[in-house]
Amino acid sequence: MKWLLLTLLMTTTMVVKAQSCVGTWITIDDETGKKKSKVELYKKDGKLYGKIVYLYPREGREENPKCKKCTDDRKNQPLMGLQIVRGLEWDGGEWEDGTICDPENGKVYTCAMWLDSDNKDRLNVRGYMGPFFRTQTWIRVAE
Repeated sequence: MKWLLLTLLMTTTMVVKAQSCVGTWITIDDETGKKKSKVELYKKDGKLYGKIVYLYPREGREENPKCKKCTDDRKNQPLMGLQIVRGLEWDGGEWEDGTICDPENGKVYTCAMWLDSDNKDRLNVRGYMGPFFRTQTWIRVAE
């Protein structure tokens, strides 16, 4: 009986933790430190995906910008609604083995995401290209 309760508790904790990054997050520009966009992370068929749901106004940006530098199915698609996070899988500690697209340069990176252990309203988003990586911190939108 104790074994069953422990298993249920661990499973519930893992499921809650895995789902806790689902929601809307503010992305921050690495260079300026300003808010860039809001990305909605959602689960589909047990995997994590994300799309741009809001673009913060920026000087020089077109009215309805498109992903002009993308080279895959996102090429020339509007940034609003663009799926930039695809197919991340939960490994028990983080979301990994998916991809993230940077619409500014059109590059697609291998991606991992995990919640900050000290602040669950901060999401670490790491994009890899070979042995090189860059990590951003996204901020949860209060809902």
